[in-house]
Amino acid sequence: MASLSMTQMRTMNSASGFSLNCSKKVHALPSRIGFKVFASETSQSSSEPDLSVTVNGLHMPNPFVIGSGPPGTNYTVMKRAFDEGWGAVIAKTVSLDAAKVINVTPRYARLRASANGSARGEIIGWENIELISDRPLETMLKEFKQLKDEYPDRILIASIMEEYNKAAWEELIDRVEQTGVDALEINFSCPHGMPERKMGAAVGQDCALLEEVCGWINAKATVPVWAKMTPNITDISQPAKIALSSGCEGVAAINTIMSVMGINLNTLRPEPCVEGYSTPGGYSAKAVHPIALAKVMSIAKMMKEEFDGDNYSLSAIGGVETGGDAAEFILLGADTVQVCTGVMMHGYGLVKKLCLELQDFMKKHNFRSIEDFRGASLQYFTTHTDLVQRQQEAIRQRKAIKKGLQSDKDWTGDGFVKESESMVSN
Repeated sequence: MASLSMTQMRTMNSASGFSLNCSKKVHALPSRIGFKVFASETSQSSSEPDLSVTVNGLHMPNPFVIGSGPPGTNYTVMKRAFDEGWGAVIAKTVSLDAAKVINVTPRYARLRASANGSARGEIIGWENIELISDRPLETMLKEFKQLKDEYPDRILIASIMEEYNKAAWEELIDRVEQTGVDALEINFSCPHGMPERKMGAAVGQDCALLEEVCGWINAKATVPVWAKMTPNITDISQPAKIALSSGCEGVAAINTIMSVMGINLNTLRPEPCVEGYSTPGGYSAKAVHPIALAKVMSIAKMMKEEFDGDNYSLSAIGGVETGGDAAEFILLGADTVQVCTGVMMHGYGLVKKLCLELQDFMKKHNFRSIEDFRGASLQYFTTHTDLVQRQQEAIRQRKAIKKGLQSDKDWTGDGFVKESESMVSN
Protein backbone atom coordinates (compact mmCIF):
# COMPACT_ATOMS: atom_id res chain seq x y z
CA MET A 1 0.00 0.00 0.00
CA ALA A 2 1.36 3.42 -0.89
CA SER A 3 1.70 6.08 1.78
CA LEU A 4 1.54 9.75 0.89
CA SER A 5 4.65 11.86 1.37
CA MET A 6 5.27 15.44 0.29
CA THR A 7 8.59 16.90 -0.75
CA GLN A 8 10.36 19.79 -2.32
CA MET A 9 8.36 21.70 -4.93
CA ARG A 10 8.52 25.13 -3.32
CA THR A 11 8.56 28.38 -5.21
CA MET A 12 10.63 31.32 -4.08
CA ASN A 13 9.14 33.24 -1.19
CA SER A 14 10.63 36.61 -0.33
CA ALA A 15 10.52 38.25 3.09
CA SER A 16 7.47 40.24 3.98
CA GLY A 17 7.48 43.48 5.92
CA PHE A 18 6.95 42.98 9.66
CA SER A 19 7.05 44.84 12.93
CA LEU A 20 6.98 43.55 16.48
CA ASN A 21 3.63 45.28 17.01
CA CYS A 22 1.95 43.20 14.30
CA SER A 23 -1.22 41.63 15.69
CA LYS A 24 -2.96 40.39 12.53
CA LYS A 25 -3.15 36.63 12.06
CA VAL A 26 -1.06 35.49 9.10
CA HIS A 27 -2.48 33.07 6.53
CA ALA A 28 0.41 32.11 4.27
CA LEU A 29 0.20 29.44 1.60
CA PRO A 30 2.56 26.44 1.68
CA SER A 31 4.16 27.67 -1.52
CA ARG A 32 7.22 25.41 -1.35
CA ILE A 33 5.41 22.15 -0.76
CA GLY A 34 4.39 19.47 -3.28
CA PHE A 35 3.35 15.82 -3.42
CA LYS A 36 5.30 12.64 -3.95
CA VAL A 37 4.21 9.05 -3.33
CA PHE A 38 6.42 6.35 -1.84
CA ALA A 39 5.72 2.70 -1.10
CA SER A 40 5.20 1.97 2.56
CA GLU A 41 7.27 -0.90 3.94
CA THR A 42 4.69 -2.01 6.48
CA SER A 43 1.13 -1.09 7.31
CA GLN A 44 0.26 0.36 10.69
CA SER A 45 -1.36 -2.17 12.99
CA SER A 46 -4.97 -1.20 13.63
CA SER A 47 -4.53 -2.05 17.32
CA GLU A 48 -1.70 0.42 17.90
CA PRO A 49 -1.88 4.22 17.89
CA ASP A 50 -0.48 5.80 14.72
CA LEU A 51 2.74 7.74 15.39
CA SER A 52 3.21 9.00 11.83
CA VAL A 53 3.20 12.74 11.17
CA THR A 54 3.26 14.95 8.09
CA VAL A 55 5.05 18.22 8.76
CA ASN A 56 5.32 20.95 6.12
CA GLY A 57 4.59 18.24 3.57
CA LEU A 58 7.27 15.89 4.92
CA HIS A 59 5.97 12.47 5.96
CA MET A 60 7.68 10.80 8.94
CA PRO A 61 6.92 7.38 10.48
CA ASN A 62 7.08 8.94 13.94
CA PRO A 63 7.66 12.42 15.42
CA PHE A 64 11.13 11.65 16.77
CA VAL A 65 13.91 13.55 15.02
CA ILE A 66 17.67 13.39 15.54
CA GLY A 67 18.61 16.92 16.60
CA SER A 68 21.52 18.68 14.95
CA GLY A 69 24.79 17.78 16.67
CA PRO A 70 27.13 14.81 17.13
CA PRO A 71 24.38 12.20 16.41
CA GLY A 72 24.16 13.58 12.86
CA THR A 73 27.81 14.31 12.22
CA ASN A 74 28.58 11.88 9.36
CA TYR A 75 27.13 9.26 7.00
CA THR A 76 27.75 6.33 9.34
CA VAL A 77 25.84 7.69 12.30
CA MET A 78 22.99 9.17 10.23
CA LYS A 79 22.55 5.83 8.46
CA ARG A 80 22.40 4.17 11.87
CA ALA A 81 19.66 6.58 12.91
CA PHE A 82 17.55 5.70 9.87
CA ASP A 83 18.13 1.99 10.41
CA GLU A 84 17.05 2.25 14.06
CA GLY A 85 13.80 3.93 13.02
CA TRP A 86 14.12 7.64 13.76
CA GLY A 87 11.44 9.70 12.02
CA ALA A 88 13.95 12.13 10.54
CA VAL A 89 17.57 13.19 10.89
CA ILE A 90 18.90 16.72 11.13
CA ALA A 91 22.59 16.71 10.28
CA LYS A 92 25.20 18.62 12.23
CA THR A 93 25.37 22.27 11.17
CA VAL A 94 27.51 23.00 8.11
CA SER A 95 28.95 26.21 6.66
CA LEU A 96 30.96 27.04 3.55
CA ASP A 97 34.41 27.08 5.17
CA ALA A 98 34.98 24.28 7.68
CA ALA A 99 38.63 25.27 7.95
CA LYS A 100 37.58 28.06 10.32
CA VAL A 101 36.06 25.51 12.71
CA ILE A 102 38.56 24.13 15.24
CA ASN A 103 37.19 22.08 18.12
CA VAL A 104 38.92 21.33 21.41
CA THR A 105 38.74 18.31 23.66
CA PRO A 106 37.49 17.64 26.23
CA ARG A 107 34.46 19.68 25.19
CA TYR A 108 31.71 18.17 27.34
CA ALA A 109 30.93 18.34 31.05
CA ARG A 110 28.14 16.60 32.96
CA LEU A 111 26.03 17.53 35.96
CA ARG A 112 24.93 14.67 38.20
CA ALA A 113 22.12 14.59 40.72
CA SER A 114 24.36 14.13 43.73
CA ALA A 115 26.61 16.10 46.00
CA ASN A 116 29.74 17.52 44.38
CA GLY A 117 29.24 15.61 41.14
CA SER A 118 29.63 12.07 42.46
CA ALA A 119 30.14 9.60 39.62
CA ARG A 120 27.29 7.52 41.05
CA GLY A 121 24.64 10.19 40.51
CA GLU A 122 22.18 10.31 37.62
CA ILE A 123 23.20 12.63 34.77
CA ILE A 124 20.71 15.49 34.68
CA GLY A 125 22.71 18.16 32.82
CA TRP A 126 25.18 18.23 29.95
CA GLU A 127 27.29 21.14 28.78
CA ASN A 128 29.13 21.37 25.48
CA ILE A 129 31.54 23.89 24.01
CA GLU A 130 31.42 22.15 20.64
CA LEU A 131 31.35 24.11 17.40
CA ILE A 132 29.56 23.31 14.14
CA SER A 133 30.88 20.63 11.77
CA ASP A 134 34.62 20.71 11.24
CA ARG A 135 34.37 18.39 8.21
CA PRO A 136 34.80 19.86 4.70
CA LEU A 137 31.51 20.94 3.18
CA GLU A 138 32.13 18.83 0.07
CA THR A 139 32.43 15.74 2.27
CA MET A 140 29.17 16.45 4.07
CA LEU A 141 27.36 17.18 0.78
CA LYS A 142 28.56 13.90 -0.69
CA GLU A 143 27.23 12.05 2.35
CA PHE A 144 23.87 13.87 2.21
CA LYS A 145 23.45 12.72 -1.38
CA GLN A 146 24.47 9.17 -0.53
CA LEU A 147 21.92 9.03 2.28
CA LYS A 148 19.11 10.34 0.09
CA ASP A 149 20.03 7.84 -2.63
CA GLU A 150 19.88 4.98 -0.13
CA TYR A 151 16.88 6.25 1.87
CA PRO A 152 14.72 8.17 -0.65
CA ASP A 153 11.60 7.89 1.50
CA ARG A 154 13.22 9.08 4.73
CA ILE A 155 13.53 12.69 5.80
CA LEU A 156 17.01 14.25 5.88
CA ILE A 157 17.25 17.86 7.01
CA ALA A 158 20.41 19.94 6.62
CA SER A 159 21.30 22.39 9.38
CA ILE A 160 23.13 25.40 7.98
CA MET A 161 24.79 28.53 9.36
CA GLU A 162 26.75 31.30 7.71
CA GLU A 163 28.25 34.70 8.34
CA TYR A 164 26.38 37.94 7.72
CA ASN A 165 26.81 37.74 3.96
CA LYS A 166 23.93 37.34 1.51
CA ALA A 167 26.04 35.75 -1.23
CA ALA A 168 27.47 33.20 1.23
CA TRP A 169 24.00 32.20 2.42
CA GLU A 170 22.78 31.84 -1.16
CA GLU A 171 25.76 29.72 -2.18
CA LEU A 172 25.41 27.46 0.85
CA ILE A 173 21.68 26.95 0.27
CA ASP A 174 22.20 26.18 -3.41
CA ARG A 175 24.93 23.62 -2.80
CA VAL A 176 23.09 21.90 0.05
CA GLU A 177 19.80 21.68 -1.84
CA GLN A 178 21.51 20.00 -4.80
CA THR A 179 22.09 16.93 -2.61
CA GLY A 180 18.35 16.28 -2.39
CA VAL A 181 17.81 17.10 1.29
CA ASP A 182 14.16 17.45 2.25
CA ALA A 183 14.37 20.65 4.30
CA LEU A 184 16.71 23.18 5.89
CA GLU A 185 17.06 24.05 9.56
CA ILE A 186 18.73 27.43 10.02
CA ASN A 187 21.00 27.63 13.06
CA PHE A 188 20.12 31.02 14.55
CA SER A 189 20.81 29.74 18.03
CA CYS A 190 24.26 28.27 18.76
CA PRO A 191 25.12 30.07 22.03
CA HIS A 192 28.89 29.84 21.77
CA GLY A 193 31.57 30.15 19.12
CA MET A 194 31.92 32.78 16.39
CA PRO A 195 29.43 35.45 17.57
CA GLU A 196 31.89 38.04 16.31
CA ARG A 197 31.12 36.79 12.78
CA LYS A 198 27.37 37.30 13.33
CA MET A 199 26.67 33.59 13.36
CA GLY A 200 24.27 31.50 15.44
CA ALA A 201 22.62 33.20 18.41
CA ALA A 202 24.13 36.54 17.39
CA VAL A 203 21.45 36.57 14.64
CA GLY A 204 18.68 34.94 16.66
CA GLN A 205 19.02 37.56 19.41
CA ASP A 206 18.84 40.54 17.01
CA CYS A 207 15.35 40.78 15.52
CA ALA A 208 16.29 43.26 12.80
CA LEU A 209 19.23 41.14 11.71
CA LEU A 210 17.11 37.99 11.88
CA GLU A 211 14.46 39.47 9.61
CA GLU A 212 17.04 40.50 7.04
CA VAL A 213 18.82 37.14 6.97
CA CYS A 214 15.53 35.21 6.87
CA GLY A 215 14.62 37.32 3.86
CA TRP A 216 17.79 36.24 2.04
CA ILE A 217 17.25 32.61 2.93
CA ASN A 218 13.59 32.36 2.00
CA ALA A 219 14.10 34.16 -1.30
CA LYS A 220 16.61 31.45 -2.24
CA ALA A 221 15.37 28.23 -0.63
CA THR A 222 13.18 25.80 -2.56
CA VAL A 223 12.58 23.33 0.30
CA PRO A 224 10.85 23.94 3.66
CA VAL A 225 12.82 26.10 6.10
CA TRP A 226 12.84 25.82 9.90
CA ALA A 227 14.42 28.54 12.03
CA LYS A 228 16.07 27.17 15.17
CA MET A 229 15.52 29.57 18.07
CA THR A 230 17.82 30.50 20.94
CA PRO A 231 16.47 30.38 24.52
CA ASN A 232 19.06 32.97 25.53
CA ILE A 233 16.60 35.82 25.07
CA THR A 234 13.84 37.42 27.15
CA ASP A 235 10.85 36.65 24.90
CA ILE A 236 11.49 33.80 22.47
CA SER A 237 8.15 34.31 20.74
CA GLN A 238 9.32 37.57 19.15
CA PRO A 239 12.16 36.18 16.97
CA ALA A 240 9.96 33.15 16.22
CA LYS A 241 7.25 35.50 14.95
CA ILE A 242 9.76 37.31 12.75
CA ALA A 243 11.11 34.06 11.31
CA LEU A 244 7.64 32.84 10.35
CA SER A 245 6.57 36.23 9.01
CA SER A 246 9.74 36.33 6.89
CA GLY A 247 8.87 33.13 5.05
CA CYS A 248 10.01 30.22 7.22
CA GLU A 249 7.58 27.28 7.33
CA GLY A 250 8.55 26.29 10.86
CA VAL A 251 10.53 27.01 13.99
CA ALA A 252 12.53 24.71 16.22
CA ALA A 253 13.12 25.39 19.91
CA ILE A 254 15.15 25.33 21.97
CA ASN A 255 18.88 25.23 21.35
CA THR A 256 21.13 24.94 24.38
CA ILE A 257 21.19 27.43 27.25
CA MET A 258 24.35 29.44 27.90
CA SER A 259 25.98 28.04 31.02
CA VAL A 260 29.03 27.39 33.14
CA MET A 261 28.82 23.78 34.27
CA GLY A 262 30.80 24.23 37.46
CA ILE A 263 34.12 24.56 39.19
CA ASN A 264 36.17 21.55 40.22
CA LEU A 265 36.60 22.05 43.97
CA ASN A 266 39.84 20.08 43.99
CA THR A 267 41.63 21.85 41.15
CA LEU A 268 39.69 25.15 41.34
CA ARG A 269 39.39 25.03 37.53
CA PRO A 270 36.16 25.29 35.51
CA GLU A 271 34.61 22.42 33.58
CA PRO A 272 35.01 21.31 30.83
CA CYS A 273 38.67 21.96 31.43
CA VAL A 274 41.02 22.49 28.46
CA GLU A 275 44.62 23.09 29.46
CA GLY A 276 43.36 24.51 32.74
CA TYR A 277 40.85 26.91 31.17
CA SER A 278 37.27 26.86 29.91
CA THR A 279 34.60 29.02 28.27
CA PRO A 280 30.82 29.24 28.71
CA GLY A 281 28.94 26.65 26.68
CA GLY A 282 25.52 25.25 25.87
CA TYR A 283 23.48 23.40 28.53
CA SER A 284 21.20 20.48 27.63
CA ALA A 285 19.71 17.21 28.98
CA LYS A 286 16.98 16.55 31.53
CA ALA A 287 17.56 19.67 33.64
CA VAL A 288 16.60 22.02 30.78
CA HIS A 289 13.30 20.26 30.03
CA PRO A 290 11.08 22.55 32.18
CA ILE A 291 12.72 25.63 30.64
CA ALA A 292 12.22 24.22 27.14
CA LEU A 293 8.55 23.51 27.91
CA ALA A 294 8.02 27.14 28.86
CA LYS A 295 9.73 28.43 25.72
CA VAL A 296 7.82 26.05 23.45
CA MET A 297 4.56 27.00 25.16
CA SER A 298 5.29 30.66 24.51
CA ILE A 299 5.96 30.06 20.81
CA ALA A 300 2.94 27.77 20.44
CA LYS A 301 0.58 30.36 21.95
CA MET A 302 1.96 33.02 19.61
CA MET A 303 1.58 30.74 16.59
CA LYS A 304 -1.99 29.84 17.52
CA GLU A 305 -2.94 33.49 17.90
CA GLU A 306 -1.17 34.93 14.87
CA PHE A 307 -0.54 32.22 12.28
CA ASP A 308 -2.46 29.60 10.35
CA GLY A 309 -1.42 26.43 12.12
CA ASP A 310 -1.98 24.22 9.08
CA ASN A 311 0.88 25.87 7.20
CA TYR A 312 3.43 26.28 9.98
CA SER A 313 5.21 23.81 12.23
CA LEU A 314 6.90 23.65 15.61
CA SER A 315 9.73 21.25 16.42
CA ALA A 316 10.41 20.95 20.16
CA ILE A 317 13.80 20.27 21.72
CA GLY A 318 15.00 19.98 25.29
CA GLY A 319 15.78 17.12 27.65
CA VAL A 320 13.77 14.38 25.94
CA GLU A 321 14.66 10.92 27.28
CA THR A 322 11.21 9.32 27.62
CA GLY A 323 7.98 9.08 25.66
CA GLY A 324 6.37 11.13 28.41
CA ASP A 325 8.83 13.96 27.82
CA ALA A 326 7.82 13.95 24.17
CA ALA A 327 4.11 13.81 24.98
CA GLU A 328 4.44 16.99 27.04
CA PHE A 329 5.88 18.87 24.06
CA ILE A 330 3.19 17.56 21.72
CA LEU A 331 0.46 18.51 24.22
CA LEU A 332 1.80 22.05 23.99
CA GLY A 333 1.53 22.05 20.20
CA ALA A 334 4.77 20.57 18.86
CA ASP A 335 4.59 18.63 15.59
CA THR A 336 7.92 16.87 16.08
CA VAL A 337 10.33 16.28 18.95
CA GLN A 338 14.10 16.43 18.53
CA VAL A 339 16.62 14.45 20.56
CA CYS A 340 20.38 15.07 20.62
CA THR A 341 21.95 14.74 24.08
CA GLY A 342 19.61 11.84 24.84
CA VAL A 343 21.15 9.89 21.98
CA MET A 344 24.64 10.72 23.21
CA MET A 345 23.77 9.22 26.59
CA HIS A 346 21.52 6.30 25.58
CA GLY A 347 22.34 5.46 21.96
CA TYR A 348 20.34 5.39 18.73
CA GLY A 349 18.15 2.53 19.99
CA LEU A 350 16.47 5.04 22.31
CA VAL A 351 13.90 5.70 19.58
CA LYS A 352 12.26 2.31 20.13
CA LYS A 353 11.71 3.11 23.81
CA LEU A 354 10.40 6.57 22.93
CA CYS A 355 7.90 5.16 20.45
CA LEU A 356 6.63 2.46 22.82
CA GLU A 357 6.23 4.88 25.72
CA LEU A 358 4.47 7.47 23.57
CA GLN A 359 2.08 4.80 22.29
CA ASP A 360 1.41 3.69 25.88
CA PHE A 361 0.49 7.27 26.75
CA MET A 362 -1.80 7.47 23.72
CA LYS A 363 -3.53 4.20 24.55
CA LYS A 364 -4.11 5.35 28.12
CA HIS A 365 -6.07 8.34 26.81
CA ASN A 366 -7.59 6.62 23.75
CA PHE A 367 -5.68 8.80 21.29
CA ARG A 368 -5.35 7.19 17.87
CA SER A 369 -3.01 9.73 16.26
CA ILE A 370 -0.61 12.50 17.19
CA GLU A 371 -3.13 15.07 15.96
CA ASP A 372 -5.68 13.77 18.47
CA PHE A 373 -3.79 15.42 21.32
CA ARG A 374 -1.38 17.91 19.75
CA GLY A 375 -1.85 21.24 21.53
CA ALA A 376 -4.52 19.88 23.90
CA SER A 377 -2.88 21.35 27.01
CA LEU A 378 -2.11 24.78 25.58
CA GLN A 379 -5.55 26.10 26.54
CA TYR A 380 -4.81 25.63 30.23
CA PHE A 381 -2.12 28.33 30.38
CA THR A 382 -3.30 31.78 31.41
CA THR A 383 -2.21 34.85 33.38
CA HIS A 384 -1.72 35.07 37.11
CA THR A 385 -4.55 37.61 37.31
CA ASP A 386 -6.88 35.13 35.64
CA LEU A 387 -5.78 32.38 38.05
CA VAL A 388 -6.71 34.61 41.00
CA GLN A 389 -10.13 35.34 39.49
CA ARG A 390 -10.76 31.67 38.73
CA GLN A 391 -9.87 30.64 42.28
CA GLN A 392 -12.00 33.34 43.84
CA GLU A 393 -14.98 32.29 41.74
CA ALA A 394 -14.40 28.62 42.65
CA ILE A 395 -14.34 29.52 46.34
CA ARG A 396 -17.57 31.45 45.99
CA GLN A 397 -19.22 28.49 44.29
CA ARG A 398 -18.03 26.05 46.97
CA LYS A 399 -19.37 28.28 49.71
CA ALA A 400 -22.69 28.57 47.92
CA ILE A 401 -22.95 24.79 47.62
CA LYS A 402 -22.10 24.33 51.29
CA LYS A 403 -24.90 26.67 52.32
CA GLY A 404 -27.35 24.26 50.79
CA LEU A 405 -30.89 25.12 49.74
CA GLN A 406 -31.89 28.75 49.70
CA SER A 407 -35.65 28.18 50.00
CA ASP A 408 -38.18 25.54 51.02
CA LYS A 409 -39.38 25.42 47.44
CA ASP A 410 -36.02 23.93 46.38
CA TRP A 411 -36.53 20.59 48.17
CA THR A 412 -37.02 17.59 45.88
CA GLY A 413 -38.11 14.05 46.60
CA ASP A 414 -35.34 12.32 44.66
CA GLY A 415 -32.48 14.27 46.19
CA PHE A 416 -33.91 14.72 49.67
CA VAL A 417 -31.09 13.01 51.61
CA LYS A 418 -28.28 14.85 49.79
CA GLU A 419 -30.17 18.12 50.14
CA SER A 420 -30.37 17.53 53.90
CA GLU A 421 -26.64 16.71 54.10
CA SER A 422 -25.76 19.88 52.21
CA MET A 423 -26.93 21.96 55.15
CA VAL A 424 -25.22 19.97 57.94
CA SER A 425 -22.29 21.78 59.60
CA ASN A 426 -20.30 18.83 60.92
